[in-house]
Amino acid sequence: MTYAIIETGGKQIRVEPGRFYDVDRLAVEADDAIILDKVLFVSSDDGILVGQPFVEGASVSATVMQHLRGRKIIVYKMQPKKKTRKKRGHRQELTRVMVDAITVNGQVIAAEATAASAD
Repeated sequence: MTYAIIETGGKQIRVEPGRFYDVDRLAVEADDAIILDKVLFVSSDDGILVGQPFVEGASVSATVMQHLRGRKIIVYKMQPKKKTRKKRGHRQELTRVMVDAITVNGQVIAAEATAASAD
């Protein structure tokens, strides 16, 4: 099983080809292809590659599926005995991306399986 750990939006995410992930909002239109080049770790059948901090020549290509908003989070602050209360809501802006392939030094080591190649 081939996977990579990437950094996006200040968070580290474990990604595999053929799956979609929700990341912090990216300034890209829907249905556009993007390349995520902050790859921290790559694991494949050939072995593992660990970056310091990033793996040289490694990238993850993905397609933006849609932009959405996360679940509502209630932020409630209260100071007892002071009659001070604040109730605020927040919804995080997200981008859903579909991971297409993991590439190291220009060579695709893992790609999304298509129906035509499965036959």
